[in-house]
This record gives sequence, C-alpha cells and structure tokens, in this order.
Amino acid sequence: MRYIIIGAGAVGGAIGGRLAGSGHEVVLVARGAHHAALRDGGLRLKVPDGEFTYRLPVVDGPGPLGELRADDVLVLAVKTQDTEGALDAWGPAPVAGGGTAAERLPLLCAQNGVEGQRIALRRFRRVYGVCVWLPSTFVEPGVVSAGAAPLTGMLHLGGYPHGTDETIRLVAADLEKSRFLEAPVVPDVTRWQYAKLLANLANAVEAVTGPVDSEEAIVLFGRVRAEGAAVLDAAGIPYASDEEQRAMRGRKVDLVPLDGAPRGGGSSWQSLTRGTGTIEADYLNGEIVLLGRLHGVPTPLNALLQRLANTFAREGRAAGAMPVGELVRLADEAVAFVQES
Repeated sequence: MRYIIIGAGAVGGAIGGRLAGSGHEVVLVARGAHHAALRDGGLRLKVPDGEFTYRLPVVDGPGPLGELRADDVLVLAVKTQDTEGALDAWGPAPVAGGGTAAERLPLLCAQNGVEGQRIALRRFRRVYGVCVWLPSTFVEPGVVSAGAAPLTGMLHLGGYPHGTDETIRLVAADLEKSRFLEAPVVPDVTRWQYAKLLANLANAVEAVTGPVDSEEAIVLFGRVRAEGAAVLDAAGIPYASDEEQRAMRGRKVDLVPLDGAPRGGGSSWQSLTRGTGTIEADYLNGEIVLLGRLHGVPTPLNALLQRLANTFAREGRAAGAMPVGELVRLADEAVAFVQES
C-alpha cells in the first residue's frame, strides 16, 4: 500500500517518516513554506534514536499525482478545523479503474477529538478512527520532532464508528514494522478517542496559561476534566479508564530530551506559537460544551477555555500569556455565574 499523508506536520510527518524508514511508499501533502522545504531538502525527523532525512514525493493536493492508486491509503492528519478543506480536495480525486477517493479509498483520521471522522463519514465510505498518542512538534518548515521512547507513539486503530476489517489490520502491521510505533486494532476505537479527548481538554489550559505543571494549573485541569467526564457520563458515551490507558501504554511512550528540538507544548500551544490564526478548541473543549448542551449538563469551565483559546488565536496573542491565577479567577467566576443563574 502507498500512504498519502494529508497534513505532513508534527503528527503526519512523524507517521510518514517512520513508515518511510521501514521501507513503505509514502507521499507527503503540505502547503506553503513547509511544502517548499520538504520538496527541496526532504523531511527531517528528529527522534531519540537520531535525526533522519527522508526524500519523499511532496504535493500540495491530489492534482500532481494524477489518478490515485487502488491501493492508496489516505491518512488525514490536518487539524480538525482544516478537515473540510482537505476533504473537498481529496474526496473527488479519481482512482485508477474508476470511481473517486471518497468512494473507494480508506481514510484514516489521525486527529485529536472525534469530529473529524464524523465530517469525513459524510463524504468517504471507508473511514477509520485513530487514537493518537504521539508527542510531536513542528520545529520549522521541513523539520519535525517526535521525542518519545522507546516508541515514537501508540496509535489505536479501528473502523468508524466501530468494527475492524482486513484493511485496518494490514495498516497496523505496516505501522508496527517500523518498530517505533505500536498500533493496536480495536473494535471500539471511539472509546479510546473519548478518553484521549478528556486529556486533550488540557490543551487550551496550556495554550492560554503555559505548561500545566504548577499546583494551581493541575487543580484547574482536574476540574475541567471532571466537567468533561460528567458530560460523557450523562451522554452515555463510554471511554477507557485512566487505569486501562496506563496499563496499555506503560512506559512505552515517555518523553525524553532532544538536542535542538525542545518540545514547548502540545498541538494548541504550537498553533499559537506558529501564529496560524486558528486553534482546535472548538473540537476539544467545544465538543464537551456541545454534548453538555445536548444533555443538559452545565460546562462553564470548558466554555470559558474554548472562548479564551479562540480569542488568543484570533488576536495573535502569545501562548501562555495569561497568568494561571487570572485563569483560575475567571474559572471561578464562570462557575459562580452558572450556579446563580
């Protein structure tokens, strides 16, 4: 199979690099300065076992590839807010032998949250979910780091909304051939994704006020996560427990220092640092807010973080610019307002 990585940034670049390093055929999809750097100098992947350069085909859309191959696998690794544009471009792409990508090719959604695969299922017939545990950073155009060891990451795979099949088992086997990725195939991939969503509620805290490492920040995140768990429980949505996740990951995906490639923060923090003008909070904290409104559960903390993260992105504010004490004060006010309403 040939893997087309749609969005060869931090996560997409790490997956594409590890697949290429184990001999699989990979095409990278990128835009702007990143596209130019990948085209001219290859993908530079910084990992604990060294720095590797992969000179791979790079495109900015399906056009340069002509007809797609019947054995192509599309890996969607763009931020959720960019999903519609990517599907608009790739869904109608023709496939050798007839039909379109949306009709014939498997699409793996390697994204945070759960909304990207919902959007994809409106267009693509064969959609697969990926629960992404892969700490990675877009260092600069053409350069991606992934600082976990002994595994680069763990990717739970499964059919969306549920089930497994031979295609996803073949993909998992290809990923695991790299020896740096573990890819359990599960029939209930959304259960793992919703557990990851609860962890990703910290992304907005980190983006707004910096690393979640002080006692104040840790306590605040605990409140935010508890609000999210209450919503999932009210909605009857199952999610893997903390104990089950720890047992699965163990010490397989632990961050280690990388020379010349410090990890400043997660995906939302990186969006602010890069000045992209958008952020994924609508599909992380906003997912909890949406479910809360549907099931009658107040979500003042996640609504606050969604609003603040979007404001930071829209106004170009620096990641971590708000003191944690100020964020805690705003959180307390938001909860009090709901209680008094």
